[in-house]
Amino acid sequence: MIPSHVARALTTLLPIRQPVFLWGPPGVGKSQIVAQTAAVLGLDLIDIRAVLLDPVDLRGLPQIDADGRTHWRAPAFLPTGGQGVLFLDELNAAPPLVQAACYQLILDRALGEYRLPDGWTVLAAGNRDQDRAVTHRMPTALANRFVHLEIEPHLEDWIAWAEASGIASEVTAFLRFRPALLHDFDPTRAVRSFPTPRSWEFVSAMLRGAPDPQVELELLRGAVGDGAALEFSGFLRTWRELPDTDAVLADPDAAPAPLEPAAAYAICEALGRLACPDVMPALTRYAARLPVEFGVLLMRDAVRRDSRTAKTPAFAAWARDNAEVFV
Repeated sequence: MIPSHVARALTTLLPIRQPVFLWGPPGVGKSQIVAQTAAVLGLDLIDIRAVLLDPVDLRGLPQIDADGRTHWRAPAFLPTGGQGVLFLDELNAAPPLVQAACYQLILDRALGEYRLPDGWTVLAAGNRDQDRAVTHRMPTALANRFVHLEIEPHLEDWIAWAEASGIASEVTAFLRFRPALLHDFDPTRAVRSFPTPRSWEFVSAMLRGAPDPQVELELLRGAVGDGAALEFSGFLRTWRELPDTDAVLADPDAAPAPLEPAAAYAICEALGRLACPDVMPALTRYAARLPVEFGVLLMRDAVRRDSRTAKTPAFAAWARDNAEVFV
């Protein structure tokens, strides 16, 4: 399932308190989907890295009370009220004894004397066995308590998230140009770095830090691996030679309109992020000078950035002239 469909599924399953297990390769965004869905539903989120726990960490510690009997004191990270999601991340990477400690919590919504409040749902996630990550086979009795959903990367879902999260325009433009590099993970390759949605977020953060040009390529290699880093480095050279966006908006009829695909993707990304009703006359005139598929891309980006742009006379005229390709 693509991430947006997983999020829709969770909006059905979480309110009915159905335990869910999310499967996916490293870096695909499992934790992000859980956090975003919980926020949309107005639920609290407790994120527990199961792989870091010992069995006693879940059960708590014994204490002799005034009645002379031993009672277990649950850990402070387990909820005692309200509504939310108890997220057991990397559950299948946890040792078998920790997984066993989760049985009762998932099956009976209890752990010894502790009771999970009615408003909380247990959700877990982990990498797949074929990903060569650290995993332990999940016992069938535990696996049968979950609804299992497998996540696959999806460019348009990631672009929508990236634009809302402030990911650098250079990164989103490049991945539109080379969508296969959004997630290029092969468990049979012995590499330390490879492209994933998570590692492209690292790249965006590094670009914001204005790295020294002499070490920039090595930083990119460290995040996304050799091949993707070399391609992205070449794309950055194109990006940095683009026409100034202010100059394009000031004189869209005279500003250079690139025909080479990498440059066209780049200028559309840069201009799309500036979209608002006031600049639509300039954007539509410039879009008309681009190859038709890039003109459509620029207008779609503009509408996604600011829905008011779709109601402008300039957009209406452009859409009328390009009705056969703008769907």
